[in-house]
Amino acid sequence: MAAEIELKLFFPENERERLVSLLDSLPHSDPKGTKHLSNCYFDTPQLTLRHWDMGLRIRGCDGRFEQTIKTAGTVIGGVHSRPEYNIDIDQPKVNLSLFPQKIWPQEAELAQVQQQLQPLFDTDFNRMTWHIYLDDSLVEVALDVGTISAHDINEPICELEFELLAGDTQALLALGLQVTAQIPARLGHDSKAKRGYRLAAMASPLSLEALEFIELPQKTTLKQTFITLLSTGLERWQLLETMLLDAPDEQLPELSYRLRACVRLLRCTLSQFNLLDDELTHGFDCIESHLAFVEDGLSYSQILDSQAALIAKQPLQADLAHWVAQGLTELAIPNAIALMLADTCYGHLQMRLVSLLFDCRGGRIHVEPHLDVQQFADKMQEASWQRIVALMPAEVDLDSDDYQSFAKALDESIFVGVAYGELYPSKGRDLFRAPWRDLAIGIRTLAAYRRLSLISQTHQLDIQDWLENKEQSLLFAMEHSRRSALKSQPYWR
Repeated sequence: MAAEIELKLFFPENERERLVSLLDSLPHSDPKGTKHLSNCYFDTPQLTLRHWDMGLRIRGCDGRFEQTIKTAGTVIGGVHSRPEYNIDIDQPKVNLSLFPQKIWPQEAELAQVQQQLQPLFDTDFNRMTWHIYLDDSLVEVALDVGTISAHDINEPICELEFELLAGDTQALLALGLQVTAQIPARLGHDSKAKRGYRLAAMASPLSLEALEFIELPQKTTLKQTFITLLSTGLERWQLLETMLLDAPDEQLPELSYRLRACVRLLRCTLSQFNLLDDELTHGFDCIESHLAFVEDGLSYSQILDSQAALIAKQPLQADLAHWVAQGLTELAIPNAIALMLADTCYGHLQMRLVSLLFDCRGGRIHVEPHLDVQQFADKMQEASWQRIVALMPAEVDLDSDDYQSFAKALDESIFVGVAYGELYPSKGRDLFRAPWRDLAIGIRTLAAYRRLSLISQTHQLDIQDWLENKEQSLLFAMEHSRRSALKSQPYWR
């Protein structure tokens, strides 16, 4: 049995030659050549092995075969650790009895599982490998290019894996940082097997509510709180990225907004713990610049959502819907996302955060325990609340421009509640947060009305009176809700 500790990066295929050149040029790099690997993954029709958190494959290379089973492991910020068992076999036929008996669940009917096994999907790729020495550590680097295949559907493989053969996990991170500083590679969350299950339609569709509360450990320390916030943020980021790449165009504005919210939550967390340096700030700013389309995209998609309900009773609905759809198309969101992923700032920021996570876990940086977790959470939420009170005092009337200018501050205040909300009783917390979430939705609707106003002026559509009535009605409701919310007792006090 071996326990793999590896870091996986995804890269665009057109960067392959530059990546090979970089790996060849690294100090103490020993190229090990190229080989072709064919793999077939197996499970029962009921996905018995998957339910046991296991993955089973047969790998063929140069006329030799190996059966491998991987058991339950962990993923921390993109670093994978998973026990695996490898057995040489004479022919490409699975024999479960060759694996150690101790790995199976007590209730396992192994003979029945063996009988029901069937091929689910294949992976076929060329692998170039290097052995790279960093101080007292040895890392095997594997560059895989090929395809995952299931039901005559193919998905490309362009992966770089760093596997620790000896030494310290920091060696994986150091190499990952070197690569992502020069090549647009990003964290690879899903294994080939996980992607294969999804391609074979044997896995649940990806889903995530980006602003779910983060579940903090019970009786936790401030250090563990930071680790949980950072690792959860990274995990959500990678999941949202995968969803973005798989989603139809109409879902891209909302998913891009969720990804931006996730990245902003990470930035907010680092700022709260005084760990936001200039390089990290540059990385966050770079990603924000690539997501500059989000507000316009949300406005366009909100107008068109649910059969254009926002303009459903407008006599000029058809004309408005046409110009809104054209505006959304002209944003070219798929291209903007592709440019973001092709910018080295994207993957390098991910790697910086993973490195920071492991530095904290290993005690190389310290989260000073000046307060216990509850006191720290109270302090962060109070500071955020005071900023909102200062921006939106009850005695001042706010108009649409005011609300637009306060949108980011309100979002960030909501993010603080996402980070620490699980520490408080749900009833009082949810009652307090509800009107502020409604205000955030109201701000998005005001932005949609503003977008309609611009469209009507550009294309000489007479809807200004209708828009004015809509906007004033919404502002009246928002102002009432805001003043009522400002009177509520904060749940952390």
